[in-house]
Amino acid sequence: MGPGPSNCHPGVLEAMAQPLLGHLDPDFLTIMDETQELLRQVLKTRNRLTLPVSGTGSAGMETCLCNLIEPGDPVLVCINGVFGTRMADIVQRLRGELHMIEAEWGRPLDPAAVEAAVLGCSPKLVAIVHAETSTGVLQPLEDVSRIAHEAGALLLVDAVTSLGGCNVDTDGRQIDAVYSGTQKCLSCPPGLAPVSFSRRALEVLDARREKVSSWYLDMSMVKKYWGSERTYHHTAPISMIYALNRALKVVLEEGLEARFARHRRNHEALVAGLEAMGLEMLVDEPYRLPMLNAVRIPNGVEDGAVRRVLLAEHNIEIGGGLGPLAGRVWRIGLMGHSSTAENVLLLLGALEEILQAQGAEVRNGGMEAVRAVLDSP
Repeated sequence: MGPGPSNCHPGVLEAMAQPLLGHLDPDFLTIMDETQELLRQVLKTRNRLTLPVSGTGSAGMETCLCNLIEPGDPVLVCINGVFGTRMADIVQRLRGELHMIEAEWGRPLDPAAVEAAVLGCSPKLVAIVHAETSTGVLQPLEDVSRIAHEAGALLLVDAVTSLGGCNVDTDGRQIDAVYSGTQKCLSCPPGLAPVSFSRRALEVLDARREKVSSWYLDMSMVKKYWGSERTYHHTAPISMIYALNRALKVVLEEGLEARFARHRRNHEALVAGLEAMGLEMLVDEPYRLPMLNAVRIPNGVEDGAVRRVLLAEHNIEIGGGLGPLAGRVWRIGLMGHSSTAENVLLLLGALEEILQAQGAEVRNGGMEAVRAVLDSP
C-alpha cells in the first residue's frame, strides 16, 4: 500500500508464466496489436502511435521529452513535486530552453499562473504531472490544455499514477503526449511505460531537424516495429507484454467507470477513517488523488518507526515523504488490485494500534467511519 508497485492481479502473474514466443513470431505480433488497442481504450484515445515503451515510467517520461524537444526549444515545465523536477532535469539534459512555474508541494498549479508563464515564454511544449505521486495532488488538466493549445504549444502529461485509477481522457483533454507506468493502477509489474502521441506530436517528430538523442527511445524507429512494417528494433520484453495485455483486459472487464468509482470509494473510506482518528490530509479535498493519499504525520510520531512496525508485524508497506515532505507525511497507496475495502480496514486497524503504542493521541471511531462510507449506497 505504498506509492507503487501495487499488488499484481493473479491473472497477470499467470500470464507472465506463459511460454516465450519470439519477438517477431506471428502469434506474438497478434498480441502486440491487441495490446495497443487495449491501451487505446484505457487511455481513451485513437492515437495511432500508442504503445508500451520497454522501460519503467521514467523511460516513458524521457521518451516523450527526447522525441519532441530539440536543442534550443523553449519548454515550460509545471512543478509541484518530485516528478515535475525530473522533467525539468531531462529538458536541461536535452539542451532545451527550460522555463519553470512552481506551486507549493501539496497544491495544484494555478491555471492563471500557467497562462502568464506561457505568454511569457511562448513554449513549444508545456509539461505537467496529472497525478503527482510525491504529494498526492490530482492536477485538473482542462484549463492547462486550453492555455497550451491557444498558444500553439504541445501538451505533455505524466499519467504514471493516474492511468487505470482515474479518468485520463487523452483525446477529450487534447493531450499531445502522455506516458504512464505499469506498476501502479494497472497492477502489473514494473517494466513497461505506455505512451501515446497525438497527430500534432507526430508532425513535430517527423519534422525534427536532428535525430532523436536516444537511439533506444527513438519513436521514429520503434513505431516501425509496432506498426505494419515490423522492422526489428530491439527485442521486446515478451513476458511483460503478456502481463500488460492481461492487466489491460482486467481493467476493461471491470469497466473504466466502475474502476474509477472503486478507487474513489476506497479513498473516501480511508480519509474518513484517518480524519476520525484525528489525522490530517496534506492535500485539499478537491485535489486529492484517490490512489495516493498523503497524510500528515502527527506531532511526536516517528515516521520510520511506524512504517517499520507496519511492515514487520502487519505485512503492510506504506511510503514516506520525499524532498521537503520527508518525515512530514505518509504516502498510502490504494492502487489497482491493492485498492480494496479489506486493505483500508487492515491499515486503519494496524495504524491505530501502532500510534497508540507510540503514545500519540488517537481518537476512537476510525473503523466506524470507514464502515459508514463502505456501507453507504
